[in-house]
Amino acid sequence: MPDNDKLLTKFKQHLLLEKALSQNTLEAYVHDVEKLFPFLEKRGITPKDAKLEDLENFLAELHDEKIGPRSQARILSGIRSFYRFLVLDGHIEADPTLLLESPKIGMKLPEVLTIDEIDMLINAIDLSKREGQRNRAIIETLYSCGLRVSEACNLKLSDLYLNEGFIKVEGKGNKQRLVPISERAIAEIMDYMNDRSEIDIKPGHEDYLFVSAHFRKRMSRITMFHIIKELAEQTGLKKTISPHTFRHSFATHLLEGGANLRVIQSMLGHEDIGTTEIYTHIDANRLRSEIIEHHPRNKRAK
Repeated sequence: MPDNDKLLTKFKQHLLLEKALSQNTLEAYVHDVEKLFPFLEKRGITPKDAKLEDLENFLAELHDEKIGPRSQARILSGIRSFYRFLVLDGHIEADPTLLLESPKIGMKLPEVLTIDEIDMLINAIDLSKREGQRNRAIIETLYSCGLRVSEACNLKLSDLYLNEGFIKVEGKGNKQRLVPISERAIAEIMDYMNDRSEIDIKPGHEDYLFVSAHFRKRMSRITMFHIIKELAEQTGLKKTISPHTFRHSFATHLLEGGANLRVIQSMLGHEDIGTTEIYTHIDANRLRSEIIEHHPRNKRAK
């Protein structure tokens, strides 16, 4: 429907200009709204006329399609943002999502690697291959700085302040933060720079730190995922890991080492400390496991 297309175009502009969202989040929100439109259209309802009951039926259909609660909640986030925009832009008077209940989500604790497991992955990298040193630098930087995979992909040479021991990171919503970088990560990056200097990098990609020797441009998120998946298989690591696992491990190890939760929040670039608090649950879980394993009553029971 032409009217829907116009609304979607305005919504995109709103997200881009007013909310300053990352490209990935923007595309996800638009995709969520595009799921809603055909549902309403089949029932002869325009997005502007949709009521609370219509949106509840939409969520019920997602459930019937076996879409999990976590994915439903993410889709609902995009729908809420769309209806807030409709109110702000004067298309509707009341937001029908205000009383829309979010699906119940059980807390899923992220996978965390031990320091030995991280060292095992790094040591398994074949340095005789031309991408070997680059991959070591990537993993050490992900873990040392707690970066999101998109932040690692977008890291630039002009963001590195290695003499001062910091890197500048651009996170969600184009927000920048300074993050300390370890001596070991600096050493791995410096060793990688020798290999990087031999790549004829494509114009427009010269400033990116991590580049593909084959494609001669900035590395993609998918390539980083693939590198880590291959390493896990190669080492026989049974845990399900991704680039994000190093971020979780970084935060957990900081907390275990006694770091303040506010410091970890700042390092990770979390806007809300509630997001950072998941790591206190990980720490509590680990503490419980240690007690169960080492308490004399439990030992006797075994």
